[in-house]
Amino acid sequence: MLLDFILRRTAPKADENFLDVRGRRIPLATVRNHRARRYLLRLRDDGSARLTIPRRGSVIEGRRFAERNREWLARQLEKLPTHPAKAKQWLVGTEILFRGELVRIETGVNGGAGAVRFGGETVRVPDVGADLRPWVVKHLWKLADKEFPPRVFEFATAHQLTVNRVTVRNQRSRWGSCSRRGTISLNWRLIQTPPFVRDYIFLHELMHLRQMNHSAGFWREVESVCPGYAVAEKWVKQHSALLK
Repeated sequence: MLLDFILRRTAPKADENFLDVRGRRIPLATVRNHRARRYLLRLRDDGSARLTIPRRGSVIEGRRFAERNREWLARQLEKLPTHPAKAKQWLVGTEILFRGELVRIETGVNGGAGAVRFGGETVRVPDVGADLRPWVVKHLWKLADKEFPPRVFEFATAHQLTVNRVTVRNQRSRWGSCSRRGTISLNWRLIQTPPFVRDYIFLHELMHLRQMNHSAGFWREVESVCPGYAVAEKWVKQHSALLK
């Protein structure tokens, strides 16, 4: 926008990647979300902040919004633990969600030293005694990358929608997204959810090709293609910790 350009030219050149909060320099990530209706500021578990700019918003106004809410950020920072907990290790014996079921990570066939297995899957690892999360996650992501696009295109064809691309990503705050250009982006962690939840998220994002909002009309579209979506929504909310 022209106004945004003029503001950029005249505003002080502050470091947009950080925000000063009571003498503390906080990393600030700025993202645009065409579905957001207002500016949003969120403190992440790692102590950084995330600023969401709505479709008609500007970076400059977003920055001003963040600065007006520095005291709120300061109060949220005080609530964070001094030493944030690290992601739980996945070891032999750990139970993880896979396709909606709790499955146990076990050593490979005959106690093989170079592999582990869970839920019918086998994953090669360099050290069975180490944290297995990186290798298991990589395997889950590959499964998602293989299985998700065909399913989305199947739904798109059934509902006469045009999808240009399906990507599988590592989003930390959402299960999926849809762009006006027909790109559906999905969280690899959906491979951990029950099939009915996975399919609901696929259909939810596809319905944004009809309505790019979360209005009553949008939810009617969702209900028309996924009548039991409320049950899936409940599961998603109850397991939101998977995104952290």
